[in-house]
Amino acid sequence: MKSFDVIVIGAGHAGIEASYASARLGGKTLMLAVHEDSIGRMHCNPSIGGLGKGHIVHEVAAFGGLMPRLCSETY
Repeated sequence: MKSFDVIVIGAGHAGIEASYASARLGGKTLMLAVHEDSIGRMHCNPSIGGLGKGHIVHEVAAFGGLMPRLCSETY
């Protein structure tokens, strides 16, 4: 049986950031997604910030997150 330090369920906005943060810190990370082709697909989701989305995206970028770059690449 394989063991992991972190198991992330979902591969959208939060799942990608959680998996990336865990891996950057050296954690053995498993990310689970329903469909392999949807991993990292980050469409414009109003649940991420609503009207303040631009500010949140800049903050995520400042901390080295993937969301700003992947949102531009996937949609």
